[in-house]
Amino acid sequence: MTDSVIDLGELRHGPDPDPLPRPPRAHGRPLRCALVLLLALGTLAAAAVPPPRRAPVTLPAQPGSDVMVDGDLILVMEPVNASTRQARLAAYRLPDGEPVWQAPLSAAARYWGVRPLAGMLLATGYEIGPEGRDTLTLALDRATGAYRWQQPGIAQELIDGNLLLRSGGETEPTSLRAVDPCCGTLRWQLPPTTAEVSIRDNGHGVDRLVLNQANGPVEVRDATSGAAMASAEMRPPGGARLGIDLIDDLLLATDKGSGTINAYGLDRLDRRWTRDSGPVEFALDCGPVVCLRTGGNELLALDPATGDVRWRSDRWLWGWPYENRLMANISGFGPMEQYVVVDALTGRQVADLGKWELYQLSDGGRLVGIRRHPDGGELVSELDIAAGTVRIVDVLPDATGECQAITGYLVCSAPATGFYQLWKLAD
Repeated sequence: MTDSVIDLGELRHGPDPDPLPRPPRAHGRPLRCALVLLLALGTLAAAAVPPPRRAPVTLPAQPGSDVMVDGDLILVMEPVNASTRQARLAAYRLPDGEPVWQAPLSAAARYWGVRPLAGMLLATGYEIGPEGRDTLTLALDRATGAYRWQQPGIAQELIDGNLLLRSGGETEPTSLRAVDPCCGTLRWQLPPTTAEVSIRDNGHGVDRLVLNQANGPVEVRDATSGAAMASAEMRPPGGARLGIDLIDDLLLATDKGSGTINAYGLDRLDRRWTRDSGPVEFALDCGPVVCLRTGGNELLALDPATGDVRWRSDRWLWGWPYENRLMANISGFGPMEQYVVVDALTGRQVADLGKWELYQLSDGGRLVGIRRHPDGGELVSELDIAAGTVRIVDVLPDATGECQAITGYLVCSAPATGFYQLWKLAD
């Protein structure tokens, strides 16, 4: 879930949302995750009757808007308007959607997400400049929408409450620096680097940075100070590319040529174990095990302490951890994929979830699935990975399926109104 700000998703008329992308390597971020799951019709027919329908709040939002709920505010980030050539961020008060304020956003930038922090709202996007596409973060006052500051880069919260800003990358050197969220004051900064940068978020903020130099050592730095903690030469022989994955307190260094994996303790880079697994595409955090997606289309589960193989399967494509269980998808792509619940320690399938269009409300938290109801509108259900069950919670009569889940709510297109509607989800 890639190392960037929270991506709120896009409310749009068009194809169904894409399946959940590969989970983040370095942390359980955050970020919005859109999956595609479906429940068998027989299960739906046997399910309990949903509670009474709830009156939605209508949002005067253009197609393509991003929406989030922060406390008692609904925040709507609208794209550039063709007539005014201006984007905007608007705030509405819950529960009735009363307008509170609106703030203009630069028409030269394309914003894709907003997040609350320390009484502010951080809007993130990119703008096209003479040197190419540059990312930026804009800070606004939460109460009034007033401008506070703007700086280049994508922002992530550090464990000490400051912000990590990362800019550049791809064809440009990467810039890493920390700033005070109140006013953008610089706390520390590293020289621009061409190294690949990996970031670990421990659930309370970013605490470690790893720089993988193309022709030098791998370096671990404290994200709150920028200070170097450990350095080690890990370059594979023969010039093969080195892949870095961060899973909990492990750094996995993979020789992309041979598939040999060396596991190190993250803070001191002390070697823990070595395994020859053949070609490896990437590593995944699978809770009590480390999952490898191999070049042979297998999901391989390793013991994180020893590197021993716990199980392997060519049935599962990816896995998403929930305590000692995984939600896994059967190998293949597309909206008709089947998803199941797997025991993370044994690889044994324990439940079949069927097929839903699924939205994750918080990292590792509540999963809400929707599908068309036979009588019209959208049937809303909650999927409990720990229990391996699906529970119907609501019916949204005017929704079309172009939806986005946000904390405690579901926002869907409502063609009858020409706008979007916000439904409070049943508990």
